[in-house]
Amino acid sequence: MRISDYQRAAQETDRNPGTTEHARVIAFLGLVGEAGSLLSEYKKLLRDGGAHVRFRAQVEEELGDLLWYVANIATKFDLELSKIAIRNLVKTKARWAVPEKAPATLDDDDPTQQQLPREFEFTLVPKVVDGREKVVAIDARGIQVGDPLTDNAYADDGYRFHDVIHFAFAAKLGWSPVLRKLLRCKRKHDQRKDEVEDGARAAAIEEALATAIAEYALRHGHLEGAAHVDWDLLRLAKRMTATLEVSVRTEAEWEDAIVTAIKLWKELHDAGGGTIRGNLKTREIVMVKTSPGQAQPRRAEPALRVRPLDSERAP
Repeated sequence: MRISDYQRAAQETDRNPGTTEHARVIAFLGLVGEAGSLLSEYKKLLRDGGAHVRFRAQVEEELGDLLWYVANIATKFDLELSKIAIRNLVKTKARWAVPEKAPATLDDDDPTQQQLPREFEFTLVPKVVDGREKVVAIDARGIQVGDPLTDNAYADDGYRFHDVIHFAFAAKLGWSPVLRKLLRCKRKHDQRKDEVEDGARAAAIEEALATAIAEYALRHGHLEGAAHVDWDLLRLAKRMTATLEVSVRTEAEWEDAIVTAIKLWKELHDAGGGTIRGNLKTREIVMVKTSPGQAQPRRAEPALRVRPLDSERAP
């Protein structure tokens, strides 16, 4: 039987037809009641074990009742159950299906010198600047990239290491307007891409996401013992980037990037610094712990002035 046929047939036994508030409330209460009945059957199984010989039959019946109320509510709100089912499968696939291990590149058609580097290495190292400890990013050539960063907070929360979030975006998603700015690989050959994809607004969106991710990490113990993040955070990332090229990335890909970024951030904070290596071809980014004092940064001329969203990093 097609689910659309079931939805139509189910309405023939609706004792409270129509779309009045009374009819809708009854349908919602019925759904909740049947969900409770289903849980009750499972409670009996836990309590009685094998003695609950009708467990499967009862679960089948309760699921049928739940399906009836789902179909009934859909009808009362002029929704098609078949479309609901299809959209749900699309949503859950994007959220949980592991994508193919394709390269994390979005700029293959752009000139090589205006592409994000397919491989990169940065060392984040503490350095005393004007009597305050800040973190500087140094590339594989020993050149400082961007300005020294502090936590911009009263407490030591490690935000000074947050550039690793941008590195993870690049390695896992093939996207980072902020890193493009830092590495001077904005796509100047294409005025629209330079303005929309690599411009100030896109960089501000990325910084806002980095701030949201950092705040989420602090509230969730840097995902200690966890492999997933809340659906709301993934929806935020998708909504904020809906008009950008990175919109092709699924929620599952975003989660991979965010979880990796948070764990690398914690490693850097705990170690007091370290070297990050990323590879867009393999979608990998790892940390190699080093002694922060070993790195001796030198300024690139002219120095890049790229700072965080809190007024220390203007896109």
